[in-house]
Amino acid sequence: MRRGYYAGALLFAIAGGLAAWSAIQGLSTGRSGASGPIRVGVLHSRTGTMAVSEQPVIDATLYAIEELNRAGGVLGRPVQAIVVDGRSDWAVFAAEAERLVTGDRVSAVFGCWTSACRKTVKPVFERHDSVLFYPVQYEGLEASPNIVYTGAAPNQQIIPAIKWTLDNLGRRLFLVGSDYVFPRTAHKIIAAQVTALQGEIVGEAYMPLGGQDFSAIVETIGRLRPDVVFNTINGDSNRGFHQALRAAGIVPADIPVMSFSLAEAEVRAFGPQMMAGDYAARNYFQTVETPENRAFVSGFKARFGADYPTTAPMEAAYYGVKLWARAVEEAGSPDFRDFRATIKGQSMAAPGGTVTIDPATQHTWKTVRIGRIRPDGNFEIVWDSQRPVRPVPFPTFLPRSEWLAFLDGLYRGWHGNWAAPPREGE
Repeated sequence: MRRGYYAGALLFAIAGGLAAWSAIQGLSTGRSGASGPIRVGVLHSRTGTMAVSEQPVIDATLYAIEELNRAGGVLGRPVQAIVVDGRSDWAVFAAEAERLVTGDRVSAVFGCWTSACRKTVKPVFERHDSVLFYPVQYEGLEASPNIVYTGAAPNQQIIPAIKWTLDNLGRRLFLVGSDYVFPRTAHKIIAAQVTALQGEIVGEAYMPLGGQDFSAIVETIGRLRPDVVFNTINGDSNRGFHQALRAAGIVPADIPVMSFSLAEAEVRAFGPQMMAGDYAARNYFQTVETPENRAFVSGFKARFGADYPTTAPMEAAYYGVKLWARAVEEAGSPDFRDFRATIKGQSMAAPGGTVTIDPATQHTWKTVRIGRIRPDGNFEIVWDSQRPVRPVPFPTFLPRSEWLAFLDGLYRGWHGNWAAPPREGE
């Protein structure tokens, strides 16, 4: 009996030791108890009209993940990126988001560019209570608990650019954009602000995403002779637009263009000489002088090549990954249900300056800048806000109910889509 007692005690002690070791291991790998890689999704277009803008954002996201892994990963685990091609088609984005969340069970998804894409995938993340980190400036009028917005709200890009343009470039504006929710909403914001500041909108035109024939639109611009063109075109359509301007003899010295979705990557791809002298409103340019940006630019170029520029959406994607990692470490878990509280208020010295996730809106406090394109493809910064600006997703000059009714009207008018249907013959 004594031998049985001692044998049972020994087994009990061994079992207790194993349980304690398992508990320690569980603490060291996060609440999930897993010890393998933490998977994240990278969901952007590698093909189609948006690839020229989105491929650089993929590379910046992967660069941030590489930095995390070189430093030991997150929660002591490597971060594994699952990169998916949205093919410039928001239906594909929605299907791939579903697969990443439910099939690959990623901790977070970093992705999307167009607002039509973001609005199409938003229900996926809300339905499964997962999270999207969205790195692109946009039209606002949204604050989802399942999206962290690291790009600019309207008051951090569009609205300051209107005032600066009217004060410095002229008061007669022509608006041109791609025909989906971001440009349509941006133009409504612009028109209201221009009217309030006693400027004038002399014309407005739209082209489907991917469209290249801007000859009729440019002919109208030439006839109306605005002081400035406000450009909300996205993707490679910007090439066709600027080529049409130059072919018609319209140059920045006469009618400059102020762009809202154009950065160093597109300028280099389409030709800096063709665009030199035009403007863009952004939150980051490669030419920002901070120690963090010097390290970011030099490290990125060492990894991807000396001629590879960094851009505002790339910077927002980069620090989005870093803020995600901090939130996961603080929560001790890569599950969004655990780190949703710790992502709020996360802050860091990013390449473009201090950024902070606003707890109330999950948008980002960030600096506003305006730059003029140089012949070398970089931007000369001609104005900046000098400090981070609080995000205001819903411009205050209309009630939230009116903004939502406006969006609903667009969605219904486009037959349940976030972009205009193709016109006959297109």
